[in-house]
Amino acid sequence: MRTSPASADTVDPLGGAYAIEELTNEIEQRAVDYLDKIDALGGTLRAIETGYIQREIQNAAYEYQRAVETNDQIVVGVNRFQTEENAKIKTLRVDPAVEQTQVARLRAFREQRDSSMTEAALVKLEESARGSENVLPRILECVEASATVGEISNRLRRIWGEYREAVTV
Repeated sequence: MRTSPASADTVDPLGGAYAIEELTNEIEQRAVDYLDKIDALGGTLRAIETGYIQREIQNAAYEYQRAVETNDQIVVGVNRFQTEENAKIKTLRVDPAVEQTQVARLRAFREQRDSSMTEAALVKLEESARGSENVLPRILECVEASATVGEISNRLRRIWGEYREAVTV
């Protein structure tokens, strides 16, 4: 990462606003340049569809990991200031009975609600999702009608599908 001369050559960077302004302007310009590049690719959605965003994330992760491994990036406890003791970390083990209890609670919850009211709210949500209407008010109606997160999500998946990341190498 390139550093601005102001960041290293200023005795008191906060004492002179010009140094902070220069760094702020540089960050802003680099962000604008990056957004312009994404716009030139056809926008964020197109950049995701073509794998550009994923490649950028992969490259950044690769460069970061390289910097850690070459000690250009210090991570306390990973590549510097490590302890020799092996700490025992307790692994959480959930009793299978907890799952059975939760399933029973969910069944009881569904049985006590007004199913026709829940279904009507879910249908309205689907209708909103098919159009250009804001779905958040419809989601709130579903919650108020005792629809579960799974039921709401499944209705939206029916309309919009489920995102599948494009594999990029």
